[in-house]
Amino acid sequence: MNAYPEKTCEIDRLIRHPKLVEAAINGQKTEQRRDGLYAYPGETFVLEGVSFVVTGVDRQRIGDMTDADARAEGYPSLAMYRDIILKMHASMEWNEDALVWVHRFNRQQPE
Repeated sequence: MNAYPEKTCEIDRLIRHPKLVEAAINGQKTEQRRDGLYAYPGETFVLEGVSFVVTGVDRQRIGDMTDADARAEGYPSLAMYRDIILKMHASMEWNEDALVWVHRFNRQQPE
């Protein structure tokens, strides 16, 4: 039994934007923050024929994000991450205390 709640969305919806898919495939993106839980550790997903495995999932206050976290998301800085997220979600406000699910993943090596 895992200690996680039921998923709010399917893993195939974890990373959808073409630029973020490309960043993951190129190894520049190793994390995805979501409002809901999309995957459990050990689950796999495929982006354009490339397999990835979820290595960890935990909760984080959005206000605790760092520039390093933003780079792991595929963005050059936290300021740019915040700007793009707010543009993508027009009705969203940046609430420092909001909790998000951090999905960490690695590209799987071919067997």
